[in-house]
Amino acid sequence: MPKASPVRTLASLALLAVAPMCIAALSSAANSKVQHVFVIVLENESYDVTFGHDSVAPYLAHELPKQGLLLPNYFGIGHSSLDNYIALISGQAPNEQTQGDCEIFSEFRLSAPTLDAHGQALGMGCVYPTMVKTLPDQLDSRGFTWKAYMEDIGKDPSRESATCGHSALNAQDPLLRATVKDQYAVKHNPFVYFHTIIDDGARCDAHVVNLEQHLSADLKSVATTANYNFITPNLCNDGHDAPCVDGQPGGLVSADAFLKKWVPIITHSAAFKKDGLLIVTFDEADEKLGDGSDACCGEQGLPGARYPPGFRGPGGGRIGAVLISPFIRPGTISRTAYNHYSQLRSVEGFFGLTPLGYAAGADVKPFGEDIFKEH
Repeated sequence: MPKASPVRTLASLALLAVAPMCIAALSSAANSKVQHVFVIVLENESYDVTFGHDSVAPYLAHELPKQGLLLPNYFGIGHSSLDNYIALISGQAPNEQTQGDCEIFSEFRLSAPTLDAHGQALGMGCVYPTMVKTLPDQLDSRGFTWKAYMEDIGKDPSRESATCGHSALNAQDPLLRATVKDQYAVKHNPFVYFHTIIDDGARCDAHVVNLEQHLSADLKSVATTANYNFITPNLCNDGHDAPCVDGQPGGLVSADAFLKKWVPIITHSAAFKKDGLLIVTFDEADEKLGDGSDACCGEQGLPGARYPPGFRGPGGGRIGAVLISPFIRPGTISRTAYNHYSQLRSVEGFFGLTPLGYAAGADVKPFGEDIFKEH
């Protein structure tokens, strides 16, 4: 797929359709000139544990912030895992099924025929109908490219396909937990929870692929690197399991080792050096800690939902994030509050796209001048 025309032209067109209050926020993200985004999502740790002085992940906690910028006030939007991943690419809020990681790979049951005023699909369920659009849909519509790299997907072919791996609709989902042969977890792959993506099998197969088989090869040139790259480690290397079914330590120790391997591969690539941004963050904070369900940025839940996004609180807790880019001054910190909706809005801003769902919220800021500073 050819690359799109310059982002400034696209941004000016998209802004015509955005409410005035959104224009300045979108512009600050678009003006960063980022055109290749890499997102790595890890699992279930609170900021003070991950980035504290005694962190067992020293590469993440201490080395990566020296290369870029630390966001200590970056928040998840809910519990448990899946709702956070879904928010990152669609702006949809948690519902009762996604909060439970969708033990059944069920169709979303609408309680209203259209999206509400905030772009939310009202109802509950897992696989969203085609009226719910995603960041990949937006990117495709403007000629930009995207790819989702899943570690271990298809490692056990009897369990799931090596591309677009998901279970049968409305069936119990066997792909939520690790096996000795295969530690892929579908709940950490938000792309297969949208009919706009899975209904076109060829498109899904081309874009949702195995990490080990594809990422290094794709990074060999700017032309073969997607504009948006979403990277999900397996259940051991994302820190979810500890210890892991294969005997590895898991937790932050294994997550740190994963980053030591893959971050240099990304940051040494031509596309990253040209106009890249790497975001490393977590899905949610540890619910057991006191700030595990805190929120920021005017976060709202789904209208009519039985539970707030964080079950016992309004959000997914303070998790922190590290951002690395040629457009970011190394070793800096921004204490501005951001969350997963902010990340989505920022990425949409880079490519001149209109914010989806709660990413369009009045209190949701895209990454701005506090991050992208002139050298």
